[in-house]
Amino acid sequence: MEVVDNETGGRILCTMPGRFRIQGIRPIVGDRVEYSLGGNGQGRIESILTRESELLRPRISNIEQILLVLSLREPAVQNVITDRFLVLAEYAKLPVVVVINKIDLLSDGEIEKFIEIYGEYYDIRRVSSKKEINIDELRDILKGKISVMAGMSGVGKSSLLNTLNPGLKLRVSEISRGLERGRHTTSYVELLQFDFGGLIADTPGFANLELPDIESDCLKRFFPEIVQESGMCAFSDCVHIDEPGCYVKELIKAGNIHVSRYDSYLSMYNELKEREREKGGKKYG
Repeated sequence: MEVVDNETGGRILCTMPGRFRIQGIRPIVGDRVEYSLGGNGQGRIESILTRESELLRPRISNIEQILLVLSLREPAVQNVITDRFLVLAEYAKLPVVVVINKIDLLSDGEIEKFIEIYGEYYDIRRVSSKKEINIDELRDILKGKISVMAGMSGVGKSSLLNTLNPGLKLRVSEISRGLERGRHTTSYVELLQFDFGGLIADTPGFANLELPDIESDCLKRFFPEIVQESGMCAFSDCVHIDEPGCYVKELIKAGNIHVSRYDSYLSMYNELKEREREKGGKKYG
């Protein structure tokens, strides 16, 4: 395995002692390790330090923030997809920065419409990798941190990384005009090193996003606008579906919570309910 030295930034090829395999210990991308260096310049992993955080899909450790990259044109990422990514970020208990790429293709009205839905609860950044708009702003966010970049294929993740750090020279996909979807250019997970400081995991594009194993009744915890208002409902265990005295549904009718967000919540809630029924009513911890 390859290790990046924290002090020098150099990359060292390291071997794993047999005792790790016997103990069933396997390192994953992002693990912090202690290593020793042999006379031949090759390293040896001595220990794997305790993980501060861990994503399960894809499996990466010690991530400090998620950059969710999306586009509103070419391709237009649907809000329901964005909402699923955001639920996964909330579930992982990691801060998320929503990056709208390709703003050079958008009108101010298109951007403001998106910000109207998400801007109160999420950090939203507007960039263009092609026109190099607000790239320094993103560099400041990424500098000195371990981040993960997520998003659908075709939204310009690889192009954005190349603009942030030209030395990476990542392969860029073309948009399939027939389907308005990008061809996958990343097929595995690795930590990329920025010249300006910091590491980022460029994850494979996703066509589908599987929800984590959570109870349907707990889904509301991963929608900040719902969590904020849940205490005002008539029943403390209200899941905001068909209960009487639901304050959240009143806010939806009044336009204070965007209907597209609630539609996503309802869709995911029903999906989790169906999963529970298929498992014989078993709920997850």
